[in-house]
Amino acid sequence: MRRIVVLMHVSLDGFVGDKNGGIDWITVDEEMFDLAGQLTDQSDTVIYGRVTYQMMEAYWPSAGKQPNPSKHDIEHSEWYNKVPKVILSTTMNPAGKPDVQVISSNLADEIQKIKNQKGKGIVIFGSPSSVHSLMQFNLIDEFWLLINPILVGDGIPMFKDLKEKKFLTLTGTKIFRAGVVALHYTFKR
Repeated sequence: MRRIVVLMHVSLDGFVGDKNGGIDWITVDEEMFDLAGQLTDQSDTVIYGRVTYQMMEAYWPSAGKQPNPSKHDIEHSEWYNKVPKVILSTTMNPAGKPDVQVISSNLADEIQKIKNQKGKGIVIFGSPSSVHSLMQFNLIDEFWLLINPILVGDGIPMFKDLKEKKFLTLTGTKIFRAGVVALHYTFKR
């Protein structure tokens, strides 16, 4: 069965976005891009919520062809352009996008079907509302939490509306030069 892995920036006080949904407080550097690259190497499908997908779609299709692209821009753009994208949304229409599947109902069943398909892993970059929804159905297998050294105070929580305790195992850590700490967790099932 394919695994769903989440890579998410989180404030030290547990928020993934400020009270306006902003993420201008996150720290990103080449080391973190390398981690994202490792995850894309292990994945051939990506899940986004509508808002994150629209943000990604505005940048990644042509990022590798812009003047002076970084190594990460080239690699991630190539990956983005070839992988199927699964969007969790009740309002989006993917007209004209053959590599986009929108799931608007029967979330647990539809995601389980994708997990049961042959292939590599499935990755989620950001998309907190999608993560919240998938957590309700125990569909996430791993987290890479990038803990940023900032206290946001209020905003979108990393975890919310959990109906039961979830036990995880810490399987790895990494401290980045920028002061961000990556925590890799898998779920105890």
